[in-house]
Amino acid sequence: MLTCEGLALRQGDFALDADVAFPRGKITALLGPSGAGKSTLLAAIAGFLQPVQGKITWQDQDLTKAAPGARPVSMLFQDNNLFPHLTAAQNVGLGLRPNLKLSAAEEEAVHAALSDVGLDGFGTRKPSALSGGQQSRVALARLLVSDRAVVLLDEPFAALGPALKDEMLDLVQGKLSAAGKTVLMVTHDPADARRIADMAVLVADGVVTQPIPTDVLLDDPPPALAAYLG
Repeated sequence: MLTCEGLALRQGDFALDADVAFPRGKITALLGPSGAGKSTLLAAIAGFLQPVQGKITWQDQDLTKAAPGARPVSMLFQDNNLFPHLTAAQNVGLGLRPNLKLSAAEEEAVHAALSDVGLDGFGTRKPSALSGGQQSRVALARLLVSDRAVVLLDEPFAALGPALKDEMLDLVQGKLSAAGKTVLMVTHDPADARRIADMAVLVADGVVTQPIPTDVLLDDPPPALAAYLG
């Protein structure tokens, strides 16, 4: 289980408090108005922002002071974070070894991950030769080969068209869930949460709520969420 215990995040006048436990092996959607702190919470879990108090734990292991690279966490941003000078296969391979010195078995794992996301035969192409949707698939394949148990998705598919976004969400559900990953997904679209998220939390008014089943939260939203959803 991924937990935030008495977590206090501060950036200037911004404040967010979190006392929350995210269930292992589930997809949890983070919902709430813009600027409420959804991405800030992910940044703290990933190790890019240090809390002023409290701690972050994974399976009872304290991660609060750990460097980002030492955490069992992978993060996918909206721009996919692909290196333009590397091929698709090399970008995926970074999920296994930052120095890209892969064994034969690891090379096979890279090609299998590309095949899993529908990019069989695309390994030699660089990002500039791929569409936006294909670049998203490369980034997802990199998450698949990573041995990190926690995956943070910061609206990585928001810029895609509706059909392609739904396809990528289905891949997240089908591939990351099948691999037993614990996924936290920031989204502004309740339809995305309903489509793939087992659980959902509300981030609003400086607080993160406990996860509850997505349909329960959206069918009977608290006032802050109802106001945001309109």
